[in-house]
Amino acid sequence: MSAGPLSPGTCRRLLQGQVGPLPAPPSSSVAIFISSVVSDMDAEREALQSTAYPEVQTFCQKHGLMFEVVDLRWGIRNTEATDHMTTDLCLEELDRCRKTSLGPAFVALLGDQYGPCPVPTLIEEKEWEALKAQLTTRPSDLELVAHHFQKDENAVPPTYVLQAAGPRETPSPEEATLTSVLRCGAQEARRLGLITQEQWHRYHRSVIEWEIERGLLSLTDGHQGATVFLREIQDLNKHILEDCALKMVDRLPDGCLDTDAHNLLSSLKGRIDDMQPGVLKAHHLPWSRDLVNPKNKAHTQYLKELGEQFVARANHQVLERLRELEAGRQELAWLYQEIRHHLGLSAEATKTFCGRQELLAQVGQRLRQNDSHPHTPLVLFGPPGIGKTALMCKLAEQMPGLLGCKTVAVLRLLGTSQMSYDARSLLQSICFQVCLAYGLPLPPAQVQDAHARMVQFFHTLLHTVSCRNFESLVILLDAVDDVDSIRRARRIPWLPPQCPPRVHLILSVCSGQRGVLDTVQQTIMDPESYWEVKPLSSNQGQEMIQLLLEASRRTLSPGQRDLLWASLPECGHPGRLRLAFEEARKWTSFIMPAPLASTAKEAMHQLCARLEQTHGQLLVARVLGYIVSSRHGLSEAELKDVLSLDDEVLQAVYQDWTPPSKELLRFPPLLWVRLRRDLGNCLSKRPVDNFTLLAITHRQLAEVVQERYLSGPEKAKRHGVLADFFLGTWSQGTKKLITLPLVGKPLNLDRKVAPQPLWFSDTVANLRKLKELPRHLLHSGRIQELKQEVLGSMNWISCRGMSGGIESLLDDFDLCAPHLDCPEVGLVREALQLCSLAMELRGMERSILYTELLARLQFFTTSHPALVGQLCQQAQSWFRVCPHPVLVPLGGFLQPPGGPLRATLTGCHKGITTMAWSLEEKLLAVGTQDGIVAVWDMEQQQVIHILTGHTGEVKCLKVFAKGTLAISASKDRTLRLWNLLSGRVKFTIWDGGTKDPTEPQIGSLYVDEAKKVVYSASSSKISAWNLETAELVFHILGDASDPWMFTAVLASWAALLTVSEDGVVTLCSSATGKVHGKQHLSSIKEETPTCGVSVQKPGKMVIGFSKGSISLVSSEGDSLLEKLPEAVGFLVISEDESLLAAGFGRSVRIFLADSQGFHRFMATDLEHEDTVETAVFGAQNNLIVTGSRDALIQQSSSFKVWDLTYPQKPRASAPFLDRTGLTAVSHNGSYVYFPKIGDKNKVTIWDVAEGEEQDALDTSNEVTCLEVAEQANLLFTGLVSGIVLVFPLNSRQDVLCIPPPEARKAINCMALSKSEKHLAIAYDSIVLVLDLSPGDPCPVIDGPTYTFYTQLPETISSVAILANYRVIYGMTNGALFLYECANSKVFPLEAHGNRVTCVEVSHKEQLAVSGSEKALLCLWDLQACKWKFQMNYTNSYCQGVQCACFSKDDKYVYAGLKDRSIIVWSVLDGTLLAVQFVHALVNRIIPTANGFIAPTRHGYLIRERFQCPSSRASQQDPLKNFKKAVWMIKSRQREELAAAAAALQDSGSGSAQGNECKSNKRSQVCLIV
Repeated sequence: MSAGPLSPGTCRRLLQGQVGPLPAPPSSSVAIFISSVVSDMDAEREALQSTAYPEVQTFCQKHGLMFEVVDLRWGIRNTEATDHMTTDLCLEELDRCRKTSLGPAFVALLGDQYGPCPVPTLIEEKEWEALKAQLTTRPSDLELVAHHFQKDENAVPPTYVLQAAGPRETPSPEEATLTSVLRCGAQEARRLGLITQEQWHRYHRSVIEWEIERGLLSLTDGHQGATVFLREIQDLNKHILEDCALKMVDRLPDGCLDTDAHNLLSSLKGRIDDMQPGVLKAHHLPWSRDLVNPKNKAHTQYLKELGEQFVARANHQVLERLRELEAGRQELAWLYQEIRHHLGLSAEATKTFCGRQELLAQVGQRLRQNDSHPHTPLVLFGPPGIGKTALMCKLAEQMPGLLGCKTVAVLRLLGTSQMSYDARSLLQSICFQVCLAYGLPLPPAQVQDAHARMVQFFHTLLHTVSCRNFESLVILLDAVDDVDSIRRARRIPWLPPQCPPRVHLILSVCSGQRGVLDTVQQTIMDPESYWEVKPLSSNQGQEMIQLLLEASRRTLSPGQRDLLWASLPECGHPGRLRLAFEEARKWTSFIMPAPLASTAKEAMHQLCARLEQTHGQLLVARVLGYIVSSRHGLSEAELKDVLSLDDEVLQAVYQDWTPPSKELLRFPPLLWVRLRRDLGNCLSKRPVDNFTLLAITHRQLAEVVQERYLSGPEKAKRHGVLADFFLGTWSQGTKKLITLPLVGKPLNLDRKVAPQPLWFSDTVANLRKLKELPRHLLHSGRIQELKQEVLGSMNWISCRGMSGGIESLLDDFDLCAPHLDCPEVGLVREALQLCSLAMELRGMERSILYTELLARLQFFTTSHPALVGQLCQQAQSWFRVCPHPVLVPLGGFLQPPGGPLRATLTGCHKGITTMAWSLEEKLLAVGTQDGIVAVWDMEQQQVIHILTGHTGEVKCLKVFAKGTLAISASKDRTLRLWNLLSGRVKFTIWDGGTKDPTEPQIGSLYVDEAKKVVYSASSSKISAWNLETAELVFHILGDASDPWMFTAVLASWAALLTVSEDGVVTLCSSATGKVHGKQHLSSIKEETPTCGVSVQKPGKMVIGFSKGSISLVSSEGDSLLEKLPEAVGFLVISEDESLLAAGFGRSVRIFLADSQGFHRFMATDLEHEDTVETAVFGAQNNLIVTGSRDALIQQSSSFKVWDLTYPQKPRASAPFLDRTGLTAVSHNGSYVYFPKIGDKNKVTIWDVAEGEEQDALDTSNEVTCLEVAEQANLLFTGLVSGIVLVFPLNSRQDVLCIPPPEARKAINCMALSKSEKHLAIAYDSIVLVLDLSPGDPCPVIDGPTYTFYTQLPETISSVAILANYRVIYGMTNGALFLYECANSKVFPLEAHGNRVTCVEVSHKEQLAVSGSEKALLCLWDLQACKWKFQMNYTNSYCQGVQCACFSKDDKYVYAGLKDRSIIVWSVLDGTLLAVQFVHALVNRIIPTANGFIAPTRHGYLIRERFQCPSSRASQQDPLKNFKKAVWMIKSRQREELAAAAAALQDSGSGSAQGNECKSNKRSQVCLIV
């Protein structure tokens, strides 16, 4: 196995899909073959089994490797160990280990026995004749040999086959005589030169010499991976004739010393020492009569040393091999391994391909015809086993010839590897291969993180390849029905319904019960795209059988051939033919077999019956049952472990003999190897998670196994044993009771199965456990364990998420949820769905995931303690021992599950402008700023089409024709009619006019299906177009001086209603466009219409206005429905017109229809992070989808899915409804104060615990800022009039008023000193400083004590005040000043450069922190009036500091940033300690004893504890999951030291001091200067 990377030529060949010599793939398993003489090394093998193997296994697991020991002599009788068939199996297994093992592959335990020499199982005819010639003079010997061998003329060349004897305890004298006779004959034939030395060895070598020869001495690449442990007993020769010594050496049947064996053993040891001395590890034991007695200390010490040496040697060999692989690591090795896997299977499949030439030619002709223009994919279909896979492989092989040009062929045999099981991995591997083959950029990480973007990338990639005009691209996907997601779907979202020129997509799919062909037909609708694969002709079937026989060097007698074809009359079914061949290849010429089954299913039953007869029904049932029950298959090591846990199997195995050990019990590997050999091609190897798993090749066999062995309770039992294995229930020394037939009493024995922790090391997860365990717990009915070990385990959730992504976690919950009647599982699943946006933006990391879940689930810990409560406790326990600085949520503060928000979907579109819902097809059409219409399958939440054609922003969309068609209007002045199912455009309409960008564009659409007319309306024109002919029906031109703001088509009234900018309502005929009348809006004054929506049934429309009014308008008049806080951005109505949604700013409000119009439906509005652009109601009015801007998600926009039925679900306490960001908090977070929605002259008092408004304070003027004096229980409200009203929080009786210095000057900001004895009130350029003192019942406010003017043109943006009448204030231009009121002195501090957003003073008033709009934070030394640290923050999303504060002990600064994160900064050394994404802007931060509380724009109160270990030596990078985020920290002390050092160096007198100054500390994300 080469450790170096692939050559460029090999890489290029693989990428182009060319089948050729393929290098062996790298292995991820360690398989060690143990060779020993069965009767000589029992104690050594048991010692290794007990202690050494588990240690090596743990070591391998920590490096992500699977460990397997192949000891075919374990657990079987001596006669089976020396059986002639066993020898062949041993050598086959040895070769397998050498081929697949990474590092150690062969270990020989060599003592003082040579072992018996087995009789060859096969003797070729020529060799037989040579032996026979030497035996002609001894008729009895010749007769003995002829009795044991029969000629098989079906072998090519003919071969003599040793006839198997029945089971017996000891070899018969006849067998010993047969061995002796053959050895004599071979000796004479070799002397005469009739046979070769190698042939002679077949009669004179013992099994162990054959194994050492194959595993060591015959190697041409050195001894890497081999070890021989030699046991030398000192002075054994002196005592060799003693009875106790004779037990340790080879003996003849009469009990005497076998001197020939003794000499051969000495020769073997000498050859090893001469040829490979480095592998010998000798152990010298003193002679003792009770040498193998367990009480013999020397022997015990020897076994201990042997185990230690085995562990050290094996671990060293593994490490050496890992280092070699690391040194020669291939970039994108996973991709080349995937391509290599499919090409390797393809080469095997085409070896015996025959027939189909006409079909191949027709496919080639079709591809050539389609190569120059757009076309649909090609689908080959037929029943299972008809030969579709072989045909696809042949197509891939012959593609350059079929197309007549150079091609890049991408072949995937789906379901045969990990990356071909699911659509996400499949698309990723295809895109990578195509990009590398054509020299295109690989998909960026942001695309790979989201499946929707990967689909978009794939579709775009196909068009990019088409435009490059290089080699044609052919993608062949075999067995589409084997992709997990397709079997459960109603359509295939990622499958392009049309291919561009020079790009071809060929699929194969099974017809029949599974219904996947119907799913494909939902996407590819052209009947001519479907080609049926029909059976071969009878002659082609016979040709196929002949090819298979020739490839295996077999033939059939005429009678057998007649029997074969009589069993398969006119059979042209390749799968059935191959099954028949697998049976026929085993026929020898001297038997006449029974007729074969006539159908594939009967053949599978016949196969199982034959296997049961040979290996026992129980073993066959369990082996096949376990493989079929697994998710993707089982490795050989796993299968042997699972069989070792099956008590019924072990009881059947050990019914006639007892196991070799009294401490441990294992399934004998030889029994499995025999069965595996007889299963042959019925088992296939699949690479999954870098391991090789065994799976059932034939789908029909898997179905027969289900029917035969997994019916009724058997299915649950098989899943139960697999669940025990993957749980690790009986691993790590835990013993399991069993009663064996020959023992008669329960034995508690260690099964020595692999341990199954979630993490093998800090970086290596147990992927096999993660993928298998949920399935087995679920199907074994162990629901409580499923909840405890999987769904309710934070360790599981974090491990699964970190190793497989959030989507794999959701898959687990989706697998289990339908079978569980547990609302808590739904809550956790929904919380994970809500976490996906943070995981996408910030990356999957344990602390991020735990924070997200805690902050969403802690709302429900009391109401749902069993699952949710336990998860939160586990997360908190982890945080308590977290070794890094971390912010720990103390309560819920993120959007909770069970609330209205169901999911946030990020897609492949930039700037969502409009949406339309296909109710029947459950599709969502999304129009974007860049002219794309994306079609989403909302069941699978995936993009199925990217509709391109518009060159300008898509302004509106309408879906009709039962959700199958959509029409879009764009700024490019075109209308396009789309088929949503096929993704094709039906026609394009140019709406006339010029291309002048200032000319009004289409603003609304309406489709009248009855009249087959679509109406398009702009501010100055209404057009009606025929939907079938695309011809113009009529135009209506408006008044350019009073443009229309909205047009409604009222189909049932045959009318058009328009509303103009001046509020004129015009009524026209929808058939002719004739104007019937005009009127003015009466309910709305001094507002301009902004949007509208028609209500068809009553013949009205709802209009939104610029100041928030919503009016119901008809031809008779209008009336006011609602007043919103901001301008109405859009209005949408549900299909049945029962619900109305109004978008304003960052919110959407839902209304319910009533007899008067509409009234408010939901108590809370749907809040967003940025401006909402559009919305659409879903099916049955149970959800609404909203599209909004989002500065955090660059290059694409997000849309949110909201649940309108959430009041019926478990609910968290309601968020407070603040839209201003002007919040204040009192009573340690119990109450929140903010300007009342809809009435800015009042302040709402919100009870956080109850989740409701407790009271409202009347301020009689608009509020501009709020401050709370916590100790004095006062609320200060700054008003736009310049007045400050002071409300006692414990009393509503007395309100104090602080008048402004000048009339009508609005207050910009206020600040209280830490002692709450001073108040600073800042206007544009004036600051008042007032004294506060206690009073009864109200405090006394004196002043202003000081008043000062800034005398600057800029205005004050933030202010802070100290106890000694010093005031720090920041300006809108970034200037910052410290003013001493007592001395009337101002000290300019270094400017920020842009608006100062916050200024805060430390509790001891020695330090201050200031933040600005450009994310610069400065820490100030107030004694020196200089900055101490500057921290500059930039990332790829947005910038700016929103608020900041000091911790209570002044050790840390907490800051809320405008990228919706909170950071913690060390005051001591300026280190960035923690960064936490909180999804919403934080309005202010208030320190608590061990952390802070902070109200957010989402209406939740963040309450967190900051935990910082005393030692931060091992601190992790706080920004490692914040993509493209960079902090730069500047220290004044460092700068001054550096400047002093430079000055000293310049003068030549201070080099030593200069050297002591440390160099700048740099990292990828942080720079400290």
